Amino acid sequence: MATKVVMAQLSPTMEEGKLIEWKLAEGDAVQPGDILAEIETDKANMDVEAMGGGVLRAILVTAGTTAPVGTLIGVIADPDENIDALLTEARAEAVASGGGASGASAPTQPAAPAPPAPASAVIPEPAPTAAQPAAAPPVAAPRSTDGDGRLRASPVARRMAEQSGIALAGIPGSGPAGRIVKRDVEAALRTAPAAQAAARALPESTGTAVSAPAATAPSGGPRLVEAVIEHSQMRKTIARRLVESIGPVPHFFLTTEIDMGRALDMRAELNAGLEQGKVGVNDLLLKAVAEALVRHPEVNASWEDQAIRRHGRVDLGMAVALEDGLITPVLRNADRKGLEAISVESRDLIERARSRKLLPEEYMGATFTISNLGMFEIDEFTAVINPPEAAILAVGRTEERVVVVEGQMEVRKRMRVTMSCDHRVIDGAVGARFLETFKAMLENPLVMVL
Repeated sequence: MATKVVMAQLSPTMEEGKLIEWKLAEGDAVQPGDILAEIETDKANMDVEAMGGGVLRAILVTAGTTAPVGTLIGVIADPDENIDALLTEARAEAVASGGGASGASAPTQPAAPAPPAPASAVIPEPAPTAAQPAAAPPVAAPRSTDGDGRLRASPVARRMAEQSGIALAGIPGSGPAGRIVKRDVEAALRTAPAAQAAARALPESTGTAVSAPAATAPSGGPRLVEAVIEHSQMRKTIARRLVESIGPVPHFFLTTEIDMGRALDMRAELNAGLEQGKVGVNDLLLKAVAEALVRHPEVNASWEDQAIRRHGRVDLGMAVALEDGLITPVLRNADRKGLEAISVESRDLIERARSRKLLPEEYMGATFTISNLGMFEIDEFTAVINPPEAAILAVGRTEERVVVVEGQMEVRKRMRVTMSCDHRVIDGAVGARFLETFKAMLENPLVMVL
């Protein structure tokens, strides 16, 4: 019996997914549990496992294509099994949804009229006008493209090419159907500088050569290239969540400055006695926030339609920057953990967040979040609350500043933090008392370890 392969809802907030790569090709044998494809969700890249055995008879959504949850993306069946009904159903669903996922195909069956392009497809560049000379004809052999006309390339390959200043149009693809993968970009980086310079002259979006006027060409350094960057699933989710937060949630902000001298001294002493791993500044912040939330449960709360919910646990979100967005892995029950345990667990979560290996339950359900930009030498900033949480703490850098202590000018290590508060849940005085306790924890750090 045929097995449907669908775009599964791999996270609670996932509405659509992008098929990054098929691990098997049409005609390959499949066993239950085999990894069929890699999907980009709104927060992580996850594998799709086969639920049945047989042969991968049809791939209906190509790599690089975005499809709604529930879309049929492939069919597993016996070699001689008739799957016409499933293919017809998939085409009908694509047409009914206004085009469905671009790149759908059924190579094992006679070709059917292509469905309309999806609304999210990248719009091709307009035809050249009199003020815009026509581009030169392609200098490379025809290349395999997605349904929206973009060259097929893995997300990793695209990022590597963009960071290295190499145009994808100048890189031959060795992946399935001519797709450009990581090893292709690495090979291009090893080529002669002259070849790389020629590749940079090929815009990724069209694959055509453009000659810039010699009078305006820079003599050296980076060059700007106009590009249209397709939204990732993470970027779409961030945009939607920010609109849900900054509009309906009434924010107000509280800023305070903390003397970090004693906390940093204690950290140095702790690390001197540790054989493995080190306690970081962020670990001290997590511990101090957790202890302060226990003492101020009205901040560890969420707004609901009929009530304010005060949580019986402290689950701290840690904002982690990624190349195309951010994610907040959650340190569960932080108030019940010591500094060393917080250090080990937070480091593991952050590393797996950056490699997009977190499970949904590891980045959902925080009760309070910390966002630290101190490592980027940011003095202070305000952060947007992540509903249904009622607050988020924005942390700036620690630097030496001249301050007055008991009438004398001294140089002290100071750090500024700003808490964004949901005024429906937290009043000004409540937020101020929380920050007062948080500050006291860091300025007298032994309190945290007693």
